[in-house]
Amino acid sequence: MKRLLRFLPASLLLTLPTLAYAQEGTPTADSGDTAWMIVATALVLFMTLPGLALFYGGLVRAKNVLSILMQCFSICAVMSVLWVIFGYSLAVSGTNPFIGNFDYAFLKHLTVDSLSGTIPESVFVTFQMTFAIITPALIIGAFAERVKFSAVLVFSILWFVLSYIPVWHMAWSANGFFHNWSVMDFAGGTVVHINAAMAGLVGCLMVGKRKKAFEEPIKPHNLPLTVVGASMLWVGWFGFNAGSAVAADGTAGMAMLVTQIACATCAVTWMLIEFFVHGKASALGVATGAVAGLVAITPASGNAGPMGAILIGFCSAICCYFVAVKLKFMLKVDDSLDVFGVHGVGGIVGAILTGVVASESLGGTGYGEGIGMGAQVWGQFVSVVITIVWSGVVSFILFFLINKLMGLRVESDDELRGLDLSDHDEQAYEL
Repeated sequence: MKRLLRFLPASLLLTLPTLAYAQEGTPTADSGDTAWMIVATALVLFMTLPGLALFYGGLVRAKNVLSILMQCFSICAVMSVLWVIFGYSLAVSGTNPFIGNFDYAFLKHLTVDSLSGTIPESVFVTFQMTFAIITPALIIGAFAERVKFSAVLVFSILWFVLSYIPVWHMAWSANGFFHNWSVMDFAGGTVVHINAAMAGLVGCLMVGKRKKAFEEPIKPHNLPLTVVGASMLWVGWFGFNAGSAVAADGTAGMAMLVTQIACATCAVTWMLIEFFVHGKASALGVATGAVAGLVAITPASGNAGPMGAILIGFCSAICCYFVAVKLKFMLKVDDSLDVFGVHGVGGIVGAILTGVVASESLGGTGYGEGIGMGAQVWGQFVSVVITIVWSGVVSFILFFLINKLMGLRVESDDELRGLDLSDHDEQAYEL
């Protein structure tokens, strides 16, 4: 997180006595850092379009695939506009520990010469925009195949304002609440994954399960699409994690390495679990395991070493498998595409274990002055609890109000014939 603070707008940093080092010299753009961050930004956008869209699209039934693609595409467009109008300003500005102000609304301060550390501020704005895009898009998988398109958009907009931006500010702003606890969240364990997963869990519980869920199998309509989407997520995640160094340096290189290690470890562990339980491994399982590993290493990617990455990958596979494959069916919670089971559980495991794997004895970067492993783990735990409660309460209120005012769920007949036709009057395939 301290590295991220270096790349907030210079006009903001100069007002902070705790960041007086930013005044030591006139900042200049570094072409290497800038080039890498432009590539990283494109990679993170690639994670949503087409990565997440295809990953989710393959998992739903054929009659709903266009609705998922449309939701991802539309959220991308809407969040891009909102980030420019007020999102960036509320995230990075101000001294309040929970939310910023409108000093940078409409990016009115931005010029071609504006810098964030060693890169153009325009690149930093766009990089963070891609995070604002993918986070609400993750949520839709939890209640896929049964919620109105209009309700999805309204919820996404309000949740972005009331949950995503405040958690971003708490975690990554120089004055954010988590900063006071020395919380390590390098690339978004709390901000992105736990935040989105809690919203998804609340949504699927309030909307209710799909028709015939847990009574008969609801199978993915196109697993090749899902595997291709997961592969795109794997590649794009290097921009997500290594890009969060906001520089082309050793921290970015290590973040890239531990991302690969954790992802691979989790995928292998998931395969071994399936071999042990079912006698054979599945394409869906290995793809899900890979994504779970990517989620779990995200908060630790700037502080962990290779040994820590293996530990996180292994632990996240066991925990995510149990929740997504076992507990979900025991409790009959129809989290359609396992948003909480993968992003929620993976994010929680990764965020808390960040306090462990940051230890120099495990190859990590170490802790702040006067902070030991116990204190760091406690700080990580506090940030997880706050994020769960914040997103959970905000999501419950929003879903309740939207359901009262415009309705959340499509009509029974529309759900049976599919959201592609009912919401968009289109079909992906001739059924």
